[in-house]
Amino acid sequence: MFIQVIQGRCNDADELHRRMDLWREELEPGAMGFLGGTYGVTDDNEFIGVVRFDSKESAMRNSTRPEQGAWWAETERCFDGPVTFHDCDDVQLMLDGGSDDAGFVQVIQGRISDPEKFRMMMDQPMEMLHRERPEIIGGTVAVDENGYFTQTIAFRSEAEAREGEKKEMPKEMQDQMAGMDDVLKDVSYHDLHHPWFATGGKR
Repeated sequence: MFIQVIQGRCNDADELHRRMDLWREELEPGAMGFLGGTYGVTDDNEFIGVVRFDSKESAMRNSTRPEQGAWWAETERCFDGPVTFHDCDDVQLMLDGGSDDAGFVQVIQGRISDPEKFRMMMDQPMEMLHRERPEIIGGTVAVDENGYFTQTIAFRSEAEAREGEKKEMPKEMQDQMAGMDDVLKDVSYHDLHHPWFATGGKR
């Protein structure tokens, strides 16, 4: 799997949502390898789109389509200032990998200071997390070539997510979380209170 993260300050969230819906209706049928996407706008108008393709080649082929360029030229007007793109070949799924039925998505971003240790920790079994935080459906972790990561965590609802945050975790899980903090730098959190989703081939 390949993930492209699109991010920027938007000036019209409703229009941007309409433009994304238009892409699904008119451009998705020609976007070979498109798997889906998770989208949303934070309270401070930061748009984040986490778009999944089956490969980098499919994503790049989509980017070069003339109709994609025309669509983006119009869509870009919904943003104030530059839009950033993070192309991520290094992708991992967490638990069930998320769901279009999620009511709340938290996006965590930052830099990985120790890639080997990070991957080792991500490869650990997650049965305890699933047991202790059942409101977490799953998510994705995408890392670009510069070690910048974007993690999505899908929750059944924001109310359940906030309640789960208050729970005291077992010591083993606390130690794992502390170890993860040691390998992450410049971490930021972005809450998508009203996320929307796309699944390839699904209308």
